[in-house]
Amino acid sequence: MKKTILIAMIGCSLIACKKEEKNEITTVETEKFTFFGDSISADGAITKEELLAKFETLKEGDTIEVKFRSEIMDVCQKKGCWMNMSLTEDKNTFVRFKDYGFFMPLNAAGSEAIVNGKAFISVETVDELKHYAKDAGKSQAAIDSIIEPKVSYSFLSNGVLIKE
Repeated sequence: MKKTILIAMIGCSLIACKKEEKNEITTVETEKFTFFGDSISADGAITKEELLAKFETLKEGDTIEVKFRSEIMDVCQKKGCWMNMSLTEDKNTFVRFKDYGFFMPLNAAGSEAIVNGKAFISVETVDELKHYAKDAGKSQAAIDSIIEPKVSYSFLSNGVLIKE
């Protein structure tokens, strides 16, 4: 009888302590955010202009830890496995997610977000660029027009806050 009660208590404890998989809504200074990946705070986020200035000082192989705020320009339309975030009108940073541990909502384009992780310079091959263009739903003509590698501002994120 004691063993049955002990097993029941352990079972109840495990169920009560189970980590909730659902993303919570976090409120920061009257702003509401939904998080993806690691739970992060909005505190200490730099502007997109400050991030661009940091990118311009990097060489290929350099990496910096940073948290920044900007607008999501577009998201992978297959499963949300990457996104582009605005730095200026004509410059973006390409954001991927650590270990493919989480994905963005497919309708996140146009939302403001705070992203935490590592910023670095990368060179994307023609094959990678064509793959990303296909994922983004670009036309075949646009995909075929990709003929040379591209140096880009990249970001590996471990956590994202999307403003509601």
